[in-house]
Amino acid sequence: MTRHVRPFRRDDTDGVVALWAEAGLTRPWNDPRLDIERKLSVQPELFLVVEDPSMPGVLVGSVMAGYDGHRGWLYYLATAVSHRGRGVARALVHDAEARLLDMGCPKVQLMVREGNEGVLGFYDALGYERFAVANTGKRLIADA
Repeated sequence: MTRHVRPFRRDDTDGVVALWAEAGLTRPWNDPRLDIERKLSVQPELFLVVEDPSMPGVLVGSVMAGYDGHRGWLYYLATAVSHRGRGVARALVHDAEARLLDMGCPKVQLMVREGNEGVLGFYDALGYERFAVANTGKRLIADA
Protein backbone atom coordinates (compact mmCIF):
# COMPACT_ATOMS: atom_id res chain seq x y z
CA MET A 1 0.00 0.00 0.00
CA THR A 2 1.32 3.41 -0.94
CA ARG A 3 1.07 5.84 1.94
CA HIS A 4 0.85 9.52 1.19
CA VAL A 5 0.99 11.62 4.33
CA ARG A 6 -0.48 15.06 3.82
CA PRO A 7 -1.64 17.98 5.97
CA PHE A 8 -5.20 17.92 7.26
CA ARG A 9 -7.83 19.87 5.29
CA ARG A 10 -11.10 21.16 6.74
CA ASP A 11 -13.10 18.74 4.60
CA ASP A 12 -11.29 15.91 6.44
CA THR A 13 -13.09 16.75 9.71
CA ASP A 14 -15.85 14.13 9.59
CA GLY A 15 -13.43 11.43 8.47
CA VAL A 16 -10.96 12.24 11.24
CA VAL A 17 -13.66 12.28 13.92
CA ALA A 18 -14.93 8.89 12.70
CA LEU A 19 -11.37 7.52 12.62
CA TRP A 20 -10.70 8.68 16.19
CA ALA A 21 -13.96 7.13 17.38
CA GLU A 22 -13.15 3.82 15.67
CA ALA A 23 -9.67 3.86 17.26
CA GLY A 24 -11.09 4.54 20.73
CA LEU A 25 -9.41 7.93 21.08
CA THR A 26 -12.46 10.04 21.81
CA ARG A 27 -13.49 10.83 25.36
CA PRO A 28 -16.72 12.39 26.65
CA TRP A 29 -14.87 15.36 28.14
CA ASN A 30 -13.07 16.24 24.87
CA ASP A 31 -15.09 17.42 21.90
CA PRO A 32 -13.06 16.13 18.92
CA ARG A 33 -14.36 18.88 16.65
CA LEU A 34 -13.19 21.52 19.10
CA ASP A 35 -9.81 19.75 19.34
CA ILE A 36 -9.54 19.98 15.55
CA GLU A 37 -10.44 23.67 15.53
CA ARG A 38 -7.91 24.36 18.25
CA LYS A 39 -5.20 22.56 16.33
CA LEU A 40 -5.99 24.48 13.17
CA SER A 41 -5.21 27.69 15.05
CA VAL A 42 -1.76 26.49 16.22
CA GLN A 43 0.76 24.82 13.90
CA PRO A 44 -1.87 23.39 11.53
CA GLU A 45 0.93 22.07 9.31
CA LEU A 46 1.61 19.50 12.05
CA PHE A 47 -1.85 17.92 11.74
CA LEU A 48 -1.35 15.04 9.29
CA VAL A 49 -3.56 12.43 7.65
CA VAL A 50 -3.29 9.47 5.28
CA GLU A 51 -5.95 8.61 2.69
CA ASP A 52 -6.66 5.14 1.37
CA PRO A 53 -5.06 5.30 -2.10
CA SER A 54 -7.77 3.09 -3.57
CA MET A 55 -10.56 5.29 -2.15
CA PRO A 56 -9.70 8.99 -2.37
CA GLY A 57 -11.14 10.97 0.50
CA VAL A 58 -11.33 7.97 2.85
CA LEU A 59 -8.98 8.63 5.75
CA VAL A 60 -7.09 5.71 7.27
CA GLY A 61 -4.66 7.53 9.57
CA SER A 62 -4.06 10.73 11.50
CA VAL A 63 -1.65 12.35 13.91
CA MET A 64 -1.42 15.74 15.56
CA ALA A 65 2.03 17.02 16.47
CA GLY A 66 3.15 20.14 18.24
CA TYR A 67 6.34 21.86 19.30
CA ASP A 68 6.52 24.32 22.18
CA GLY A 69 10.20 25.27 21.79
CA HIS A 70 11.30 22.67 24.35
CA ARG A 71 9.64 19.38 23.39
CA GLY A 72 7.62 17.98 20.56
CA TRP A 73 4.46 16.07 21.27
CA LEU A 74 2.35 13.56 19.36
CA TYR A 75 -1.40 13.26 19.87
CA TYR A 76 -4.29 11.45 18.23
CA LEU A 77 -2.21 8.90 16.34
CA ALA A 78 -4.86 6.66 14.80
CA THR A 79 -5.04 4.02 12.10
CA ALA A 80 -8.26 2.54 10.73
CA VAL A 81 -8.74 -1.02 11.94
CA SER A 82 -8.86 -2.13 8.29
CA HIS A 83 -5.37 -0.71 7.67
CA ARG A 84 -3.46 -1.70 10.79
CA GLY A 85 -0.19 -3.48 10.23
CA ARG A 86 0.34 -1.79 6.86
CA GLY A 87 2.73 0.96 7.97
CA VAL A 88 0.23 3.82 8.14
CA ALA A 89 1.00 4.78 11.75
CA ARG A 90 4.73 4.33 11.19
CA ALA A 91 4.59 6.67 8.17
CA LEU A 92 2.66 9.28 10.16
CA VAL A 93 5.10 9.16 13.08
CA HIS A 94 8.13 9.39 10.79
CA ASP A 95 6.64 12.34 8.90
CA ALA A 96 5.70 14.14 12.12
CA GLU A 97 9.18 13.52 13.54
CA ALA A 98 10.79 14.91 10.36
CA ARG A 99 8.65 18.04 10.51
CA LEU A 100 9.48 18.53 14.19
CA LEU A 101 13.19 18.03 13.49
CA ASP A 102 13.01 20.64 10.72
CA MET A 103 11.69 23.04 13.37
CA GLY A 104 14.73 22.32 15.59
CA CYS A 105 12.84 20.09 18.01
CA PRO A 106 15.34 18.02 20.05
CA LYS A 107 12.94 15.46 21.57
CA VAL A 108 9.43 14.16 21.00
CA GLN A 109 7.13 12.72 23.65
CA LEU A 110 3.63 11.31 23.85
CA MET A 111 1.23 9.85 26.36
CA VAL A 112 -0.30 6.37 26.19
CA ARG A 113 -3.21 5.38 28.40
CA GLU A 114 -2.44 2.74 31.00
CA GLY A 115 -2.98 -0.83 29.88
CA ASN A 116 -2.56 -0.11 26.18
CA GLU A 117 0.32 -2.56 25.75
CA GLY A 118 -0.15 -2.96 22.00
CA VAL A 119 0.43 0.73 21.45
CA LEU A 120 3.39 0.75 23.82
CA GLY A 121 4.92 -2.11 21.83
CA PHE A 122 4.46 -0.11 18.63
CA TYR A 123 6.35 2.84 20.10
CA ASP A 124 9.03 0.53 21.54
CA ALA A 125 9.66 -0.73 17.99
CA LEU A 126 10.08 2.88 16.81
CA GLY A 127 12.77 3.53 19.44
CA TYR A 128 10.65 5.43 21.95
CA GLU A 129 11.79 5.10 25.55
CA ARG A 130 9.34 4.35 28.33
CA PHE A 131 9.72 6.34 31.52
CA ALA A 132 7.66 6.60 34.66
CA VAL A 133 6.06 9.96 35.26
CA ALA A 134 2.96 11.23 36.96
CA ASN A 135 0.81 13.18 34.54
CA THR A 136 -1.28 15.96 35.93
CA GLY A 137 -3.66 18.27 34.17
CA LYS A 138 -6.14 21.02 34.67
CA ARG A 139 -8.94 21.88 32.28
CA LEU A 140 -9.06 25.60 31.57
CA ILE A 141 -11.98 25.46 29.10
CA ALA A 142 -14.72 22.85 29.44
CA ASP A 143 -15.89 21.38 26.14
CA ALA A 144 -19.26 20.27 27.43
